Amino acid sequence: MKFYKDHYDVIVIGGALAGLSSALMLADKGLDVLVLERHNLPGGLATSFVRGGVEIEATLHEMMSIGNKGNRLKVGQFLDDMGVDVDWLEVPEAYHASIPDVEVTLHPGFERFSKEIDAVCPGTYDKVNRLMKLCLSVYNSVNELSIHPMSKVQMLLKHEAFVKTAGYSAKEVIDTFELPQKAIDLLSPYWIYVGGPLSTLPFTIWAFLMADYIGYGSKVPRKFSHELSLKMAEKAEAMGVQIEYRQHVDKILVKDGKAYGVRTRRGDEIYADYVICSAYPNKVYTSMIEPASEVPEKAFKVVNGRQLSLSAFTVFLLLDKEAKELGIKDYNVFRAKTMDTDKIFENYKGLGPYNYLTAICLNLANPGCTPEGTTILSITALPRVDAWKKVSGEDYDKVKHEVAKAMVEEMSEYYGVNLLDHALEVIIETPMTIAHYTSMWNGCIYGYLHDMKDHIVARLQTAEEEKIIDHLEFSGAHQISGNGMGPAVTNGRKAAKNVLDSIAKEKERA
Repeated sequence: MKFYKDHYDVIVIGGALAGLSSALMLADKGLDVLVLERHNLPGGLATSFVRGGVEIEATLHEMMSIGNKGNRLKVGQFLDDMGVDVDWLEVPEAYHASIPDVEVTLHPGFERFSKEIDAVCPGTYDKVNRLMKLCLSVYNSVNELSIHPMSKVQMLLKHEAFVKTAGYSAKEVIDTFELPQKAIDLLSPYWIYVGGPLSTLPFTIWAFLMADYIGYGSKVPRKFSHELSLKMAEKAEAMGVQIEYRQHVDKILVKDGKAYGVRTRRGDEIYADYVICSAYPNKVYTSMIEPASEVPEKAFKVVNGRQLSLSAFTVFLLLDKEAKELGIKDYNVFRAKTMDTDKIFENYKGLGPYNYLTAICLNLANPGCTPEGTTILSITALPRVDAWKKVSGEDYDKVKHEVAKAMVEEMSEYYGVNLLDHALEVIIETPMTIAHYTSMWNGCIYGYLHDMKDHIVARLQTAEEEKIIDHLEFSGAHQISGNGMGPAVTNGRKAAKNVLDSIAKEKERA
């Protein structure tokens, strides 16, 4: 019996959340789908690892767009519709801001959030609440327009707030509310989840993020992000999807401008009507298309016109005491020497020490995530990729440990305890680690930078023009919805929808 079929409707390259979402949606519509994953497990970054006999969450700190049973948001509803049953736990807060002159824990819910900022900055409640309601209006518009595109006139009539703010940065819109700087600082920490300073980050992106996290809160899976990816893979296979692991795709086969299959590293040529690829277009257009002559000049103009966003540097600490014994009181701490996001972004271009860190104690959302009497703490900075590309092999270990040491010392000072004195395990993840284990282009986990020069609204309008090769679709952090676990699901669904729309159009023409 042959390992692969003679032909598939769709081949999906990559079994992370985006690829699995594509596979689920296509299989649900009756298509024959093959998923090829280079790793021996599904999930990509949505995974876990084991150290000292303890399973440790690799990346997922908060999942957006889930909602509660009976009131699901778009990602949670999609998973429910596909029969992917995840045991979601509520994250107990939005974040603790440890920023110059302020120490405060803020919680989800527009009313509560606005009141908590007002307690620090008296007289700001009405303004903050109005700003949050504006974010919610934009959030609702984005969700509707992503499903039901409409003309500019229709958008203006039905989505006035979205249209009026679409051409402005987050800073420009926030400034119109005339808030004191301290209140603006308290509204700013979540910029890190999209990776651009408020001066150049489109308000559309920031508004969506704030409405989702502050309006509805966030979740984590009880059994780590691997619960999510494994259940998605299991459900996909139950729906007839063929998933093959340890299958590294080297080439995407193209003829006369149309993708028709792939070649794996071991030499298998597999054919399909469509290919969905999670690899960055940078990698695809420079080394994966065969023959290379099928890559038009336009492809390089598209990828060269975009900037890569952020990578990650994380120190994982498995500690020998429970969180409360170590002075760890908050699930998510943003620790900053400045809240000038332009300065933070500039600082992230280097090798540290970094002036903006986030620390996550998963035990405070998921008490059973480590053995009794222990705690897992992750400390993360999100540097740009360019500086780490310049680190030589000879210097890599030294630089890695110097950066990690500075990050641990900074958070030790915050908690008032020497964290290394309590460390059972210390694991360091750098941009190089990410590039090695996931093949993400240059270790970039955040896709292409969202800024006012490359706006999400413009990307939506030019999406059809950027389809370089017929029957080849892209999914992953580098696509329109951007980075993060929730957007990965959305990007995968979008790629699948593009395939389904293309099939429908070809049937109409026939």
